[in-house]
Amino acid sequence: MTEPHKSAPLPGAPASYAGAEQYALTDDGVLRVYSSGPVTVLGFGGSDVPSEFNAAHYRTAVSDLLRSQHSSVAAFDLTGVSLVPSGMLGLLVSLTRLSENPPKVQVFNACPAVREVLALTRLDTIVEVLEVKISE
Repeated sequence: MTEPHKSAPLPGAPASYAGAEQYALTDDGVLRVYSSGPVTVLGFGGSDVPSEFNAAHYRTAVSDLLRSQHSSVAAFDLTGVSLVPSGMLGLLVSLTRLSENPPKVQVFNACPAVREVLALTRLDTIVEVLEVKISE
């Protein structure tokens, strides 16, 4: 069981995402890859996650990326995100249940409302919730 809302650096992540080269994981451009490798960092470019977020659509793309990069950590940057639909929550859970070598799943810089949802759903017991200072 993890302690929710820890403050820690994100090992292996770039010091600044402001200038980091990002690319869209799928054709719709909603979910972006900030960095990949042992720690793969994904995010939404500071925008809210669309309510029609389809977990099944992204689960395959994310799991394929994690597998190809031999990632042991899947970190989601929620900086600037104020709403997370249930599909996104489902994606987080499904990643912890991947059959071969499930990654540690982290979310960082979640706003208070999202942290509350993670706590109420008890997802903060299977997903690590962190605050990470991101330099501009």
